[in-house]
Amino acid sequence: MYYVGIDISKYKHDCFITNQFGEIFFEDSISNNQEGFAKLIATLDGLDHSQEIRIGFESTGHYGNNLKLCLENAQHSFSEYNPVLLKAFAKGLSLRKTKTDKIDARTIARFLMTAEYKPHTSKFYHMYSLKSLTRHRNTLVKQRSLYLVKITNLLDHVFPEFKPFFGERISKTALHILKKYGSAHAISRMNIRSYDELRCISRGKFTTGKFFALKDLAKATVGHSNELLDFQLQSVLRLYQQLVNEVDDVESKIVSLVSVINPPILSIKGVGSISAAIILSEFGDVKRFNSPNAMLAFAGMEPAHYQSGQSEQKGRMVKRGSSLLRYALMNIALPVVQHNFVFAEYYNKKRNEGKPHRVALSHVCKKLIRVIYTLEAQSLAFDPNKLR
Repeated sequence: MYYVGIDISKYKHDCFITNQFGEIFFEDSISNNQEGFAKLIATLDGLDHSQEIRIGFESTGHYGNNLKLCLENAQHSFSEYNPVLLKAFAKGLSLRKTKTDKIDARTIARFLMTAEYKPHTSKFYHMYSLKSLTRHRNTLVKQRSLYLVKITNLLDHVFPEFKPFFGERISKTALHILKKYGSAHAISRMNIRSYDELRCISRGKFTTGKFFALKDLAKATVGHSNELLDFQLQSVLRLYQQLVNEVDDVESKIVSLVSVINPPILSIKGVGSISAAIILSEFGDVKRFNSPNAMLAFAGMEPAHYQSGQSEQKGRMVKRGSSLLRYALMNIALPVVQHNFVFAEYYNKKRNEGKPHRVALSHVCKKLIRVIYTLEAQSLAFDPNKLR
């Protein structure tokens, strides 16, 4: 059996090929380009085809994606490993604090000899595309929130009564008023035509009473406005609206991709397309996990456990891995409880045991992960009557 350890970096990848007897067949760097990939594939093709070839590297984000696609097209399997595991394994090999890319490639090859080999599915690249989209959406949402804070800060100067009037939210109606009128002085001079436009935008929710109340607030505001503050507010509003549009476009693309995949997780009431996309893309191929407990560990939602001699401690969840994955799971826990009686019963059970609301929801997440594992691994639709 051949063991191929590849240390991935931005411009080159160090490769080390050995077998169970310690014979070295290849040790060199390959460029992150077509010539380097051709060199690697030619080397792999030159090995004895009667022997299994196991290829491994650590998870390094997007730097290895083109290499993975190249290996997939050449009909070679590969497996990724958590950098934490590889680091711990390397410490066990030597007490010396020497680390180079070549040493890392050797370490990965040796790690392959002891670790379970779980090759990626042939559709990993499509799942990564979904993962890239969901993470891009998360970045845009954070930027949108940042601009929303800036809008609030500017309103505190020019019209501090505005946001509380709309329940501390920048609704579609509130956004339209700010973009069209901008200052408190202009808002105080709105006429009946302005009201007709706002009533249509709000679908009748913005009543005449609210209209005149807002005008009165604008007249009596303690805010101070000037040309520069008004200009800055309009600039931030344009950037905020641009991000709103970008998030909508990305979400539309994600929803269309998820509808094509149509994963079993969508059969759980309370789980939407965006949440399903985040969960599936962050976990990847569910079948590569041996059990739901492995998925819990991957999500960082397992409790810490320390035991030595007579001492034993159990702590809070370790929170390793993807924070976006944990956020998505916690975010859908409440809707799942609200729409499924079995999860509601489980939540109430934990609450009756004295668990706080958030802790009870974390237990719901763990139960949900076990359900997701069964549904995705066996391609089943969710049936609450079969859930214990």
